[in-house]
Amino acid sequence: MEIRSLKAQPRNSAGKGTARSLRRDGRIPAVLYGPDIESIPLSLSTYDVERLLAKINYAQALLKLQIEGAESKERTVMIREIQTEPLSQHYLHVDLYELDMKRKQTVTIPVVITGVSKGVEAGGILQIIRRELDVHCLPSDIPEQITIDITDLDIGDSVHVDEIKLEGDVEIHFDANFTIVTVVAPKIEEEAEEAEEAEEGAEGEEGAEGAAAEETAGSEE
Repeated sequence: MEIRSLKAQPRNSAGKGTARSLRRDGRIPAVLYGPDIESIPLSLSTYDVERLLAKINYAQALLKLQIEGAESKERTVMIREIQTEPLSQHYLHVDLYELDMKRKQTVTIPVVITGVSKGVEAGGILQIIRRELDVHCLPSDIPEQITIDITDLDIGDSVHVDEIKLEGDVEIHFDANFTIVTVVAPKIEEEAEEAEEAEEGAEGEEGAEGAAAEETAGSEE
């Protein structure tokens, strides 16, 4: 996995006023924390963050953080959280977590489906139940994606989490053997749609009957 660089500047004050001032200057308030360090308030270039997020899945990416004016060593970090303004989606705050490269982390990895299922070719419908999976591994072993080949899946077949085999010391923790992807018969889909349409029709009839009853009661008065 490629490790990208990110520069930060120390931040000597906090509060809403400081945060607004930073954002006006094209910077985002941030904080660095970790298991063996005290929290360090920082700020990041909005331009740098936008360029970075256009290239990575931040939930799994490792970054080399350089704090300007601090000791020259680079810190290996991950982005734990990005707060955004609900309407504008402008970045409000970034949480950075310094990693211990010898300590396992839980990270979210995207599921990528490859191949064309023979069940789909026979008229079945592919259903992807989980598009991401949480894995537990050392930072250096974080996979970029979990690839599932569905070529041999026939109608009625599924891939469950216990069937996923990952390279290296990478684990998927799960309590129940849930389904990740399945191929279902089109009849099941059609029956579900027909049942939904029938339910909606019944609700419409009930509404019409209720309105008619109200009109009758009104005319009697």
